[in-house]
Amino acid sequence: MNRSISRRSFLRQAAVLSTTSLALPYLVRPSALGRAGTVPASERITMGFIGTGSHGIGVNLKSFLSQPDAQAVAVCDVDPVHLKQGQEAVNKKYGNTDCATYKDFREVLARSDIDAVMISTPDHWHVPISIAAAKAGKDVECEKPTLTIAEGRALCDAMKRYGRVFQWSTEDRSVDVYHRMCELVRNGRIGKVHTIRVELPSGPETPGNPEPMPVPEGFDYDMWLGPAPWAPYTKDRIHWNFRWILDYSGGMLTDWGAHLLDGAQWGNNTEHTGPVEVEGKGKFWEDGLYNTAYEYHIEYKYADDVRLIVTSGTPSLRFEGTEGWIGNHGWRGKLQAEPKSILDSVIGPNEIHLYTCKGGEQRNFLDCVKSRKDCYFPPEIGQRCFTIAHIGNISMLLGRKLRWNPEKEQFINDKQANRMLSRAMRSPWRL
Repeated sequence: MNRSISRRSFLRQAAVLSTTSLALPYLVRPSALGRAGTVPASERITMGFIGTGSHGIGVNLKSFLSQPDAQAVAVCDVDPVHLKQGQEAVNKKYGNTDCATYKDFREVLARSDIDAVMISTPDHWHVPISIAAAKAGKDVECEKPTLTIAEGRALCDAMKRYGRVFQWSTEDRSVDVYHRMCELVRNGRIGKVHTIRVELPSGPETPGNPEPMPVPEGFDYDMWLGPAPWAPYTKDRIHWNFRWILDYSGGMLTDWGAHLLDGAQWGNNTEHTGPVEVEGKGKFWEDGLYNTAYEYHIEYKYADDVRLIVTSGTPSLRFEGTEGWIGNHGWRGKLQAEPKSILDSVIGPNEIHLYTCKGGEQRNFLDCVKSRKDCYFPPEIGQRCFTIAHIGNISMLLGRKLRWNPEKEQFINDKQANRMLSRAMRSPWRL
């Protein structure tokens, strides 16, 4: 039997016993019994939150706290300021002081009363913590993307092996403009697709300051680094800035690419495969701390000759076909098309209807924890999306065109490029 189901059965039995033990001076809160429109405690999914930075609190924790069938019981962060902010958000929601705090994610995973975790850490921690959570019997929602293609494959295998529900945390599949765009493309409204254009933000605007600084009091910097190579502390390395350093991320190509490259794959019906060729050119800072491309132009080719062109600019997605085009300009920008009549097209009951959840990725995750079905952005689909960004970065770093085998997840006849598919992990960390 599923561990979380066993726990709920136990709680139901405990509730029955408590009602028969009238002599015990024990007060049961109305909310625990499901009054006032709440969900009974025995039916809630208990959650731990690992990573409580700005997005971890402002988006992920906030969203889960609004779900009546989710119960936040613990927060974890290596930064004491963020940790306190996470705890205060939870306690304010529930009107108590019950939220536990941890600096080491392993203590969260060791709790048998936690059903699932939300991971909102820097990218280099996504896969190690997710796999550890799966081994501990937790379902997982995790921020995207992966750090490497090899790590992503390990995550896919682990979630399947341990039978866990997993959601890559992205809202795009619940955003109407992207869902509508991809449904129209998948149902042939622009004819046969021949070109997909994706624009992603540029940056960083400065090269970053590599000069060592004192570690802030209480900040567990060694744990922040985790499996990444040791490097001296500087404020330009942590929090938002980790995105610009290849030891922890892949720049805007992986950060925003996890959104709009997924849209490209979704509309192109290539969610379980990928391009077979990539050639990218990027601009890199010649000195300083940051070593991801701050501008880029990358061209991919699929086996059926569809071209995917990715450039730095304004977040945008556009499909071009033999009978017209459809797309938008700007994040969640208004849908545009030529001919304009495409926008009025009705998707019939017997046509393709793409899987979505208008309540967002957190609502979809909770529903799937209960049903044990795949979430709308499961491990394998995320792996194929992030791979596009990773091979683009590798092409830019090597400065040449590369051929890619999406089935084997390897470059063709290129040992140097294949060595870049994985990274060594700093001891004692391993997958």
